[in-house]
Amino acid sequence: MSKKPSFTEVNNLLDIYQSCLTSKQVKIMEMKYRLDLSLREISENLKISRSGILASINESLKKMESLEKKLKLISKREKIIKILDDKKINLKDMKKKIKGVL
Repeated sequence: MSKKPSFTEVNNLLDIYQSCLTSKQVKIMEMKYRLDLSLREISENLKISRSGILASINESLKKMESLEKKLKLISKREKIIKILDDKKINLKDMKKKIKGVL
């Protein structure tokens, strides 16, 4: 993601890759992207400078985006959901298609 990711994109990254972040990074990312707090509000709550909060957010995004670029787990999840939502496909074909994604 070369452009600034949307809240939805960041939340998808967090769903998959938050375990790869430090507990402080997770807390900051959740406050920003799940609770929609401003940098000032996060800074005041955690007693960290706004520049420190922004640096943590940027580092977290970079790490999660790098992992997604390598592993493509979000892309795979979306493809699998699409296969599972296909009402016209039988179970045998569904298994084949899912194996193809993985």
